[in-house]
Amino acid sequence: MGAEHSKDKHQRRMFFLRKGQRLPAWEEALIPGKDPKSLLKRGLRYVNLSLIMKGMTNVPDFLWGLSEVQKLNLSHNQLVVLSPALGKLDRLAVLNLCGNRLKCLPKETGLLRNLKVLFVDMNCLSEVPAELSLCTKLEVLSLSHNCISQLPSSFTDLTNLRKLNLSNNRFVNIPLCVFALRSLDFLHLGSNRLENIAESVQYLVNLQIFIVEDNNIRTLPRSLCSITALELLNVAYNSIQTLPHDLYLLHRLPKIAWNPMDKGLHILHNPLSRPLPEIVEGGLDVLFNYLKEKKQHN
Repeated sequence: MGAEHSKDKHQRRMFFLRKGQRLPAWEEALIPGKDPKSLLKRGLRYVNLSLIMKGMTNVPDFLWGLSEVQKLNLSHNQLVVLSPALGKLDRLAVLNLCGNRLKCLPKETGLLRNLKVLFVDMNCLSEVPAELSLCTKLEVLSLSHNCISQLPSSFTDLTNLRKLNLSNNRFVNIPLCVFALRSLDFLHLGSNRLENIAESVQYLVNLQIFIVEDNNIRTLPRSLCSITALELLNVAYNSIQTLPHDLYLLHRLPKIAWNPMDKGLHILHNPLSRPLPEIVEGGLDVLFNYLKEKKQHN
């Protein structure tokens, strides 16, 4: 029955082709004699190749021969593994692998020395290869919605990294290597299993957006108050009862924020000790004045 169904499907397909309809471009590239380079799109900045939502379980071999590609989108397929041949695409600047079933990245990812942006969200990663730290031009790394609990110590070499998304993973502590990434201006660790924020967070002096919502954090370190570049601090949905008196030093926080996308201090849904809940309702200025007075009297 399965063979008859396959044959019928093939006949229907050939009927449409006889009517003058063409195969989708990416499938046409699989036909012997066709030039896969026809898939490449030359944008203003990058030579692009997009194979989004093609139902692929494997990357077609011809792709590894397209060495000129600079921006590759393989998101929302059904990829389980990536070939080590990925390392041949050494001009890649942007790589999107979101929404697949990848359990690991090949160590040859480290050969992508021009890589600036890497998205591997919504996969099945439990670890990240240490070789990724060889991609020293990396500026954006997003690993959300995986099963990662630690990062390689060699990540300290990613000195150009500005945005790091580790949300929806299994981190109990912020990896020590993160505190060495002094260029970070965005750090998302929401929906993990964090129980605290280390005092070493103070070294992230350029941090503008820091999200640790939906964890098990009980207190905020005083050193957090020294990151005066912060414009968005989201500590909502934790177990915080008290606030550091120096929090008023975060003068770039514009308000108590309610909308997740707004800049400001997100402090809702914490078991704050009285009278903090009532003070927070009065707004950020009221809260900061209260904390300043508390500090002066202590």
